[in-house]
Amino acid sequence: MLKLEARPQPSKLMSFASPLLALAITVVIGVGLFVLLGKDPVRGLQMFFVEPVKNLYGVAELSVKATPLILIALGLSVCYRSNVWNIGAEGQYIFGALGGGWVAMQAGAGTEWMGHFYVVPILAAGVLAGMFWAAIVALLRDRFSANEILVSLMLVYVADLLLGWLVNGPWQDPEGHNFPQTITFLAQTKIPRLVQGLRANIGVVVALVAVMGFWVFLFRTYRGFALQVGGLAPAAAKYAGLSSRGALWLALLISGGMAGLAGALEAAGPLGQLTPYVPAGYGFAAIIVAYVGRLHPVGIIFSGILMSMFYIGGELAQSRLGLPKALTGVFQGLLLFSLLACDTLIFYRLRSHHAPHPTPAPRGAAAVTKEA
Repeated sequence: MLKLEARPQPSKLMSFASPLLALAITVVIGVGLFVLLGKDPVRGLQMFFVEPVKNLYGVAELSVKATPLILIALGLSVCYRSNVWNIGAEGQYIFGALGGGWVAMQAGAGTEWMGHFYVVPILAAGVLAGMFWAAIVALLRDRFSANEILVSLMLVYVADLLLGWLVNGPWQDPEGHNFPQTITFLAQTKIPRLVQGLRANIGVVVALVAVMGFWVFLFRTYRGFALQVGGLAPAAAKYAGLSSRGALWLALLISGGMAGLAGALEAAGPLGQLTPYVPAGYGFAAIIVAYVGRLHPVGIIFSGILMSMFYIGGELAQSRLGLPKALTGVFQGLLLFSLLACDTLIFYRLRSHHAPHPTPAPRGAAAVTKEA
């Protein structure tokens, strides 16, 4: 019989091997799914792991998907290291798109002189909008001890409904033939592209700079150290005089700001307008990205690329193999559950345990017991 036995010390090897093992398990189960669906598993895996990086166009599309995932996951990593459970990054992402989109819609005929510098206030508005939406969570948790998991999650639906109302009402394009969408943003409000003819934009550069900034913040600053101490050992942090309230607010504002930045980049970048399809599930997928990347900025780069491959691979499998769109979510869920299972091996190890056979009592003793 196999039994889980606690390790005397968590395994450092398993902490690095766990994401790779989880990916391998996901691939194996994915092969089984392709076989059950009557599709060539080699061709199916090719859609997910080869086609997205096959040429420059594929790499550019990969960067478009990876950028918001990396930005949101960076903010979430700060929250989770601080033991603050922000599950509503999707709502902060939507609100960031609303803030950045509103500024983009204010551009008029007299703003051409600003050129692409108009992008700066758009991104700033996205950051502030995301921070505002996260501040609601922080306020309710701080003042009324409301559960931040439930509050942040419920606010996702509020932001989604607000977006739907705006694009169907006050912000609807009057010349859009009654479609639920805003006006198309002017050229000077669009996020500049890195290569002409491809959708890759300066969001890639912003994401890489953010990765370096978060690495410095988490591992080379006192405030980043204090946040992590508060998450790992709240009692020790309190004894050392570190403010738990300050950590709560800082973690949520950083997380909301990064999600809002991602939303503004998406609205003024690939989308070019606001529609009900702004929510793409990036806020939820970024939770997986953060944990697969071990809540480390460098690890988040690789996990963000992997998750974006799942997005693109799911779209290709749908169009070329006739597989359902839900396959993307299936692969994301498989990766998460596989990672959770593999992470168990960090703190526990499997041991073979043999139950001892009961020793029969002497006949005389049994008889005496029966008579008594």
